Amino acid sequence: MTEPLFELGQVVMTRTAQLALDKRGQLHIVQTMLNRHALGDWGDLDKEDIQANNAALRDGDRLLSAYQFDDGFKVWIITEADRSATTVLLPEDY
Repeated sequence: MTEPLFELGQVVMTRTAQLALDKRGQLHIVQTMLNRHALGDWGDLDKEDIQANNAALRDGDRLLSAYQFDDGFKVWIITEADRSATTVLLPEDY
């Protein structure tokens, strides 16, 4: 495995994300999504958001990944600019 590009800090998940992933039987993939996020695999972002993340790696800004399932269900992962915390959430939690 490649080294992470940044520290995740304290990892937390919103209650709605936890319940939705558990209901879907997909709570087990959260670690995979976190690993992808830390490695710079931003998931299903448009070109502008990918460029913003790549700049944020250099500039120390907030990082966002978005992972979409085949049925359209989405999960976001946001790492704070100071890298103190990473949150797994649903778009509607934001």
